[in-house]
Amino acid sequence: MVKSMTGFGRAEYSDGKRNIIVEMKAVNHRYSDISMKMPRRYSFAEEKLKSIVKGVARRGKIDVSILVENITEDDTTVKLNTMAAKQYYDNLKELKGMFEVNGDITLQMLASMPDVLKAVPDVEDEEEILKSLSIPVAQAAEKLNEMRIVEGAKLAEDIIHRGGLILSMVKEIEQRSPAVVSEYTNRLKERIQDLLGNTVEIPEDRILVEAAIFADKCSVTEELVRLNSHIVQLENIITKSTQPDGKKLDFLVQEMNREANTIGSKANDITITNYVLDIKSEIEKIREQVQNIE
Repeated sequence: MVKSMTGFGRAEYSDGKRNIIVEMKAVNHRYSDISMKMPRRYSFAEEKLKSIVKGVARRGKIDVSILVENITEDDTTVKLNTMAAKQYYDNLKELKGMFEVNGDITLQMLASMPDVLKAVPDVEDEEEILKSLSIPVAQAAEKLNEMRIVEGAKLAEDIIHRGGLILSMVKEIEQRSPAVVSEYTNRLKERIQDLLGNTVEIPEDRILVEAAIFADKCSVTEELVRLNSHIVQLENIITKSTQPDGKKLDFLVQEMNREANTIGSKANDITITNYVLDIKSEIEKIREQVQNIE
């Protein structure tokens, strides 16, 4: 099953204390790169949440956004710092005596001093919060995975179609290749006759030797066999592998392009050259599609 590296997933969840919205966006990347944007107070859960995403996406750059809206007021604890309050009281009392000023040191005054009363986020129950965050992250990851599978099926269909086009052109080159040697032999005879005229007998054995040398130089049989094999292997990986590897496919496409280049340089025939140009065009389109495969 082919999976694309691009996709999007979104999920919402409420545990009674908070509403959680998770969005994931995935694009192509050579490796696995997962970044999470979430409230700092929940950063302790980041690695475990990343592992959920990695469970459905082996490769790709995935941006995960987690928004948390608290719907109750029991998620914070107000803490009293009595030591700080006492120090404020003692210092204020000392200042009062030192400067001989009137006025009472009130509770309201002490309570307004920095750090005497402090609201601290209540995140002590990390296991409960991790469970609440994990549910929408898993749901969004699954939706992301479903989209990647749908996109992957389209990629596979297109690659197989283009592979079939290349195979048909390979067959055309195979059929054309023998005629190239025959045409070269005839042109060689005509050039010799033009130079020497009909009065001199053309040495047939010499013509055959030259034709054999030319045939050896322009023979693309091995390259055609390898290119044909690469196409078959490409299709097998896509259709028969349980989890096709985009990196492996990318390497295979490079080999296909290498064989096509060699055929083009050895062919010495305009018809075959035109086929090679079309083959290279299709290989490039396959390469672009393979870049999207996980």
